[in-house]
Order: sequence, then structure tokens, then C-alpha cells
Amino acid sequence: MPVSYNRLWKLLIDKGMNKTQLCRLAGITSNAMARLGKNEDVRVEVLAKICAALDCKMDDIIEILPKKETVEGGKSK
Repeated sequence: MPVSYNRLWKLLIDKGMNKTQLCRLAGITSNAMARLGKNEDVRVEVLAKICAALDCKMDDIIEILPKKETVEGGKSK
């Protein structure tokens, strides 16, 4: 299921923080941050640490996008 972390990036801008500061504050790895930057899946634990550090809810940092339909052999998946 595709996700977007655009809400997280906007929240960081609003708080005047950068990604490195968030990594330190939340205690997450730069690898996890790189995955977030690519809109890839991360562990719920990472998202929970970010929410605790920023005093926000999951809905404030992540958006679940509708699954794109693909057509293969004339059938929708």
C-alpha cells in the first residue's frame, strides 16, 4: 500500500527542524530517515518514536494513498 510522508516534511518545516535534528531527537537511524525520504515502508516503532518526539499523532505525519490499479492482460488488479 503506497504511503506519503509529505505531512511529516511539512511538520518539520513548521517546527523549523531538519531531518538530522529529528533523527537525534527521535532516536532513529539515518537509514530509517532515508527510507522515509523515499516514501518506503518503515517500522511502526520508527513512526511512534517520531510522534513522541514531535508530540503528534500518526495521522499528522503519514498519509495512506489509494492503491493504483494496474491493467495486466485486460484485467484490473
